[in-house]
Amino acid sequence: MAPYFGMTGGWLTFWVGDGLNAGLIEHTECGLAGVCRLFDRYDPVWLRSRGFRLTLAPGGVVVTQDYLDTLNLDGPEHTSLLGTVTAIYDVGCFFGAVAAFTLGEMLGRKKTILLGTTVMSIGAILQTTAYGVPQMIVGRIVAGIGNGLNTATAPVWQAETSKAAWRGKLVVIEMICNIAGFSLSNWVTYGFSFVAGPVSWRLPWLIAHGNIDRAEQIIADLEATSIDDPWVITESKEIQWAAQFERENGMSWMELLKGKTGSGNTCTIRRLLLGAGTQAMQQLAGINVTSYYLPTVLTQSVGLGNSLARLLAACNSVSYLLFSLIGIPNVERWGRRKMMMYAAAGQCFCYLMITILIRYNELPGYSGSKQVASASIAFFFLYYVFFGIGWQGVPWLYPTEINSLSMRTKGAALGTATNWIFNFMVVEITPIGIQNLQWQFYIIWTVFNASFVPIVYFFYPETADRTLEDIDRFFREDAKVLVFRDRDAVSEKRPAKYIEHEQTEIRRNSSVVSANPEAMRKRLASMAKANEEAGWVHEEKV
Repeated sequence: MAPYFGMTGGWLTFWVGDGLNAGLIEHTECGLAGVCRLFDRYDPVWLRSRGFRLTLAPGGVVVTQDYLDTLNLDGPEHTSLLGTVTAIYDVGCFFGAVAAFTLGEMLGRKKTILLGTTVMSIGAILQTTAYGVPQMIVGRIVAGIGNGLNTATAPVWQAETSKAAWRGKLVVIEMICNIAGFSLSNWVTYGFSFVAGPVSWRLPWLIAHGNIDRAEQIIADLEATSIDDPWVITESKEIQWAAQFERENGMSWMELLKGKTGSGNTCTIRRLLLGAGTQAMQQLAGINVTSYYLPTVLTQSVGLGNSLARLLAACNSVSYLLFSLIGIPNVERWGRRKMMMYAAAGQCFCYLMITILIRYNELPGYSGSKQVASASIAFFFLYYVFFGIGWQGVPWLYPTEINSLSMRTKGAALGTATNWIFNFMVVEITPIGIQNLQWQFYIIWTVFNASFVPIVYFFYPETADRTLEDIDRFFREDAKVLVFRDRDAVSEKRPAKYIEHEQTEIRRNSSVVSANPEAMRKRLASMAKANEEAGWVHEEKV
């Protein structure tokens, strides 16, 4: 059988990134990103039925009476332990992401994801057989380690095998698989809420390692062309040059911890912080205040009944899924910066309104408490709209784009580890915060979201419509820390100087190899059109 079932070009690119959404995990060697995300959201908690458990969304389970009774977690005196049992999964994810620092380069992308899936399955078995808190905690940590390996590796694999024009779309689709699992689990927990008893809850990597011939063949397959295509040769040489540059100027983790910045001006530490920063901001936006605990929020802060709270959480997950689809066509059109800034502004507004409305709902003797409580629900729904469009996918995409070749695995792993440790913090403090601070708890997330707008505006360069080599070049050319005044740094369109450089290299390589002149002519014509759209026209005609 031909490699990749005979697929080349766009279909192969899609299959590597998201083609396993249907769950065909054992029938391909190309990619697991989509299915990893689908089952990531269907793992955090569990459902028992005649001795077997399925994993479910934590929000619906932590308010289920049989679950609380079985693990002896019922009552306000156990609020802190309940939060720990829920959040400890994220600690496992953190350590799994840290392990990906070294395993990702040593084993490669495919084997690391297979290892993560195996470890995750062991954790699921431990949770399936748990009837006490200790074993449940161990099972959740083990499952988290496996998921941490997967979530640190899949986005890198996807970014390395995707064209610049496809990269953002594919990661957004991958995140939508995440939301699909989240939505599915919410509806299952709602359905089982009516049942009493335990049933209610139970490529560049290849070149960096010297496999140039194989890497060039993969590049050609992804482009649906031959290995002697000038574009394939140019792309291979660009990656080879970047790999050699990073070998000569890159640094180890020990050197980074000692504060060394290295030679060659690769801006390693800055790029690591930018990538990890997006992941920290995603969690500090307050998404898991509602993802993990929306039924709790609706019952304790808004005052709804248990069944209605579950139903609204399930409906909200569908709304979340549908509005997240908006990000697919627009992640490249709007760019990473605008998506993050506009979404953060919208999220800030939602949390501000939630804070005000819940304040009046909790005000003793206020006659309109029922009306303001109902109004606050609309803003929980609206928050998910903004988050699904802007902050669901970009934080997972950005670390794989912004980091250099030698640090891409480490950078993505650090970003993922940052996400999970902040996730743990948010999930750990939320039950206690709602119980003790009440409406004031939501001020925290209002302030955080407001701060993200200037942070992204001043410090984050645009990565949309750039090749990974373009981004390397940007940082090598003495890029300033404050990017908002640099037109090339913030433009959603690919800067003209990068297009010109690529055209020059392709023409140089086409003078050596011209096996497919018609494909060469079409490629240069396409690039010329891109130049015109960017407001720049090369003097030379194709």
